[in-house]
Amino acid sequence: MLETSMADSGLGDADDDDFDEIVEAYDSQLPEHRYLDRELSWLSFNQRVLELAEDPTLPTLERANFLAIFASNLDEFFMVRVAGLKRRIMTGLAVPTNVGRAPVEVLADISTEAHRLQLRHAEAWQSLVRPDLAAAGIEVVSWDGLDAAARESLYDYFHAQVFPVLMPLAVDPAHPFPYISGLSLNLAVRIRNARTGRQEFARLKVPSMLPRFVKLPGDDGPTAKYLPLEELISNHLDDLFPGMEVLDHHAFRLTRNEDVVIEEDETENLIQALEAELLRRRFGPPIRLEITDDMDEVTLDLLLKELDITEQEVYRLPGPLDLRGLFDVSRIDRPDLHYPPHVPTTAVAFQPGDNNERPDFFSAIRKGDVLVHHPYESFATSVQAFLEQAAKDPHVLAIKQTLYRTSGDSPIVQALIDAAEAGKQVLALVEIKARFDEAANIVWARKLEKAGVHVVYGLVGLKTHCKLALVIREENGVLRSYSHVGTGNYNPKTSRIYEDFGLFTVDAEVGRDLTRLFNELSGYAIEKKFKRLLVAPLHLRKGLLRLIDKERRNAQAGKRAHIRIKVNSLVDEQIIDALYRASQAGVKVDIWVRGICSIKPGVTGMSENITVRSILGRYLEHSRIFLFHGDGSPQAFIGSADMMHRNLDRRVEALVRVVAEPHVAALHALFDLAMSEGTSSWWLGPDGEWTRHARGEDGKPLIDMQDKTMAGVQRRRRARAVR
Repeated sequence: MLETSMADSGLGDADDDDFDEIVEAYDSQLPEHRYLDRELSWLSFNQRVLELAEDPTLPTLERANFLAIFASNLDEFFMVRVAGLKRRIMTGLAVPTNVGRAPVEVLADISTEAHRLQLRHAEAWQSLVRPDLAAAGIEVVSWDGLDAAARESLYDYFHAQVFPVLMPLAVDPAHPFPYISGLSLNLAVRIRNARTGRQEFARLKVPSMLPRFVKLPGDDGPTAKYLPLEELISNHLDDLFPGMEVLDHHAFRLTRNEDVVIEEDETENLIQALEAELLRRRFGPPIRLEITDDMDEVTLDLLLKELDITEQEVYRLPGPLDLRGLFDVSRIDRPDLHYPPHVPTTAVAFQPGDNNERPDFFSAIRKGDVLVHHPYESFATSVQAFLEQAAKDPHVLAIKQTLYRTSGDSPIVQALIDAAEAGKQVLALVEIKARFDEAANIVWARKLEKAGVHVVYGLVGLKTHCKLALVIREENGVLRSYSHVGTGNYNPKTSRIYEDFGLFTVDAEVGRDLTRLFNELSGYAIEKKFKRLLVAPLHLRKGLLRLIDKERRNAQAGKRAHIRIKVNSLVDEQIIDALYRASQAGVKVDIWVRGICSIKPGVTGMSENITVRSILGRYLEHSRIFLFHGDGSPQAFIGSADMMHRNLDRRVEALVRVVAEPHVAALHALFDLAMSEGTSSWWLGPDGEWTRHARGEDGKPLIDMQDKTMAGVQRRRRARAVR
């Protein structure tokens, strides 16, 4: 069991001030330059994605998908991280970064590294993935490579499907330079008036609602040819500018600041404020201009002047621009070019009975906590089916749930609507500030309200990021709480590709914790004590610091000590410093991180006991796990929180303590596999460089952790549940 201070989630008591003083004293003894730059670390993460696209052993369409992921990731990095740095510089609020450097210097480093990565990305497409696709019968061709028959059929397609929606915009004294929307693909066209001889400029937006790569008519079956849409348009410009001489044309693409900034106060209507900000987002200042490498200086100078953008922010690339369009290509139905199918299993505890009758989730959970691992174990037959049963069950009185991101046709939302219409009390805490999902969440929030669901939007100034569901059920005159705490969103679509854990329990302590937390989120309660939860922003960091420090003290006392942490990102300086101190005391520290990592492992005298691994693949490693040896009394937590300032200070996050011994053992077994030298992964060095280890000394591929985990789950399904 946890000691009393820890059972209260580390919010603490009179000893807290002493604990803080000890932490500050330790910090002063650590080296000054002990963190890796968070922005450059993020770019290193995206380089790891790119390395998967470059790997010839992976299925070709999956490699195309990784190229699209890289492009999409980098867009978001510029729209949020780079935009944030620029905004702080422009407003004079440019505080030093996490490594003590001026934002202007970091921006210069970002520019250098982003230029290098974008050129490498373009080269991976042109020299690696595109030829391999062509060898498999999927060709992305250029206009020059088409025969007369193909050009004629495309001409018909152009006039039937493309020409009617094109809107060429002239730029002259009577027509000011048009607004260029963020992430839109455009053609800059220079033309000459045949009558006056005067040169003019026009901008033509490539319609985003049309297929990015146009399939050539008549190409059916497993082989096909595709033409980039901008090539189709650019080779029919004479039809758009009759009577004019087309002199030149070039593709370009602009990225704008799209980081939403909402100023909240107690009286503001948050939804209206957010809707207004979403409209303003389209008009954010430019932060990156991508152009094709053949663009002439006259056109470039015009764009620089009209867009008010610097040379440093120009990315000159070989075409085609905007390889997010490869998402569509990667979905081509060619099983031989995709990963072999993984079919999620139903968690053993929730499988139908011997007579194939429907599982009773409440009965199954009463037998013991159930830990499910997505996507290896099905979300649809666990979380979704649990909520659907709760919505229909006449003994269920109330359902309370957080919704951070969900799908457009969410059966989760429908279950809440069904429950409300059946007369149950239903509370949905909808986080309408979930970045880039704000508009969809506003739609769902209003639909829920119309159905009679009590919809709340969380606490002022905080995002509600925790993944919680609570079902109150009457059983023989007693109210029982069925809880679900997860590491991922209640989204049936992403649950098929996001790796996450979820814990179902009927434990009364967890039920009381969730009841108190929901009361705090929906009302005016200020809850200070939780039993099996660690909750941010008040308790979580301090609770983890106490657990880390306990391992440090155990190591100093000669006891065995071990810390294992799996997160998406590790940036928080207090957590990192605590891990450094633990390492100095001899604690073995395993860090498994998907994205940003600011900790420096393997530094003599500071972090030689810290090992950092990263695993990417067909599934997005999304779960957060925290394991502590506890001198033989292990402590294990799963939940929604990454080790970042925003998660620990500006979000409502929750970790739940996992208590069943088989569950704790299963989490450790997963870690053993991830950290094994026989598993394919990236290793972080003290210099911030990530090195891929994908093959053994014999040249054979190392273990794919995700494949091995799926095989293990399927074997377990055939045996028995981990209870």
